[in-house]
Amino acid sequence: MQAVHPGPTKGAGGIKGRSYTPSVDGDFDRVSFQIDERPGTNAEFISMSRTAAAHNAIVIDDVVPAHTGKGADFRRAEMGYGDYPGLYHMVEIKPDDGHLLPDVPAGRDAINLTPELVDCLKDKCYIVGQLQRVIFFEPGIKETDWSVTGTVIGVGGVARRWVYLHYFKEGQPSLNWLDPTFSAQLLIIGYALHSLDVLGARGLRLDANGFLGVERRSYGNPWSESHPLSVTGNQLLGGAIWKAGGFSFQELNLTVDDIAVMSKGGADLSYDFITRPAYHHAILTGDIEFLRLMLRTVHQYGIDPASLIHALQNHDELTLELVHFWTLHANTTFVFQGQTWPGAILREHIRETMCERLCGEHAPYNLRFVTNGVACTTANVIAAALGIRELDAMTDEDKHRIQKIHLLLSMYNALQPGIFAISGWDLVGALPLPMASVEDWMGDGDTRWIQRGAYDLAGMHESAQYSQEGIPKAVCLYGPVTEQLENPDSFASQLKRVLTVRNAYCISSSRQIAIPEVSNPGLLVMVHELPGGRGTQVTALNFGPTSIDETLSLPGISAGPVVDMLNERVEDDLDEHGQLRLHLDGYEGLCLRIVSALPLDSHAGPLSSY
Repeated sequence: MQAVHPGPTKGAGGIKGRSYTPSVDGDFDRVSFQIDERPGTNAEFISMSRTAAAHNAIVIDDVVPAHTGKGADFRRAEMGYGDYPGLYHMVEIKPDDGHLLPDVPAGRDAINLTPELVDCLKDKCYIVGQLQRVIFFEPGIKETDWSVTGTVIGVGGVARRWVYLHYFKEGQPSLNWLDPTFSAQLLIIGYALHSLDVLGARGLRLDANGFLGVERRSYGNPWSESHPLSVTGNQLLGGAIWKAGGFSFQELNLTVDDIAVMSKGGADLSYDFITRPAYHHAILTGDIEFLRLMLRTVHQYGIDPASLIHALQNHDELTLELVHFWTLHANTTFVFQGQTWPGAILREHIRETMCERLCGEHAPYNLRFVTNGVACTTANVIAAALGIRELDAMTDEDKHRIQKIHLLLSMYNALQPGIFAISGWDLVGALPLPMASVEDWMGDGDTRWIQRGAYDLAGMHESAQYSQEGIPKAVCLYGPVTEQLENPDSFASQLKRVLTVRNAYCISSSRQIAIPEVSNPGLLVMVHELPGGRGTQVTALNFGPTSIDETLSLPGISAGPVVDMLNERVEDDLDEHGQLRLHLDGYEGLCLRIVSALPLDSHAGPLSSY
């Protein structure tokens, strides 16, 4: 299956008075079924879906099940109209308690509540209190997940003030999947079926779908992540999508436990947020131990790598929350670098290592994004790993090294079971925007705008310096894909060869049978059983700058010729003892096939221990 995912395209933002206000989060604050007029029209989306189908591909649309923007639905809720307040996690504060609430500054319609006030309102049984974590935490901007409106004159002339939940930004009020009207379920399933039945999309991405339920507990903070209602809600939504002939995948940055649970009967696929920060850690340090730990954790929890979407950059920051080690497993013991670490301490060690090398004095072009991670492009992760401090001073050799490592990271994602995804920013080698060029967009502390530069994928508007939305054009190391495909040494042309091999041998449908121990700290090896009796495929990647000579032991694999799949030549033989010699230059990747070789026990269970 080939697919194109244009990102959120439907009307987003809010309404203030009789005027529409712009999106506060890259169109993830949806307020309409209609396509926003900036990217196009409903008719053009339908045409895109039909064109994709004619080329044996599909279009993927977005469903945002956890929140909306402050559109007509939220404004009706504020006015106390009909059942609309039941659509959102919002509660009217009694006039007798109005003195507790802060004044809303002029020009704004809400203000974030302090932790102390949230605790006070919890004690008065208005709300459930502070949640498990504050996503997008920023002192003075968002210190809790609760905000309060100004005074709203509603139905019958009644003046009301509301406290409402928002997991993300103030302009993204959370939907209430607990309300007995089932308004949220009807609204979101309606969005999904409209995308499938009217617009012709065949796949749907479920944004932040782990936050549909919240429950007060007798101890600690409320249960607000992967609550059973979230599991049930996703099964309901995923089932409706499946019945309508589509499929779904979830953007779920939670613990591996939660991803495993929510993958059963809900969305068909999940983003690989499990190993994504780990392979960036590997390229920054030249050591794959943490990456191998996370790859094995996938199997430990019964997650098939073929059910994951292995991707490079997406619209979000490089997330370094490492939620698995923060919540459920803060006190679980992990072995890393020859020591035992509590999960919480290991998390901080990994985060500090990555942040030190990714931003600050070493790489001033990247920015921290609140407490979540780092705003950067893939090209700039690599630049930081190479110790390049001044982007304007890069030499042709620097750019060549970035391209080589970019291909290595693409091979990691593409040469394993599952879906491979790559962004337009990756295809053109986009660098982050100068901070000054998007400072107006970052007024609320959202530094991610530096990584969302405009680009010309097909080279059709080379003179344009801004997108239609006013985003400056990014500096792109590789140029338009149309030009790259004319050069066999370009990033796109080399990636095309990798994807041709991936498709020809159905690596996406293979079974991962081993992640062997090796002696070189920079060497990652993944072993896959190819479908259809095509033998065993070995992905070998050198995440370090120096060459590697390693003899790999593959017990249980029958002897046979070893073919370099990318260069179509016989390299060596796997001997009768299962020994395979590997040679890789710095930052080189190999895709090998052991011809006519099958595991001796082809029906083996979970991942082998070697």
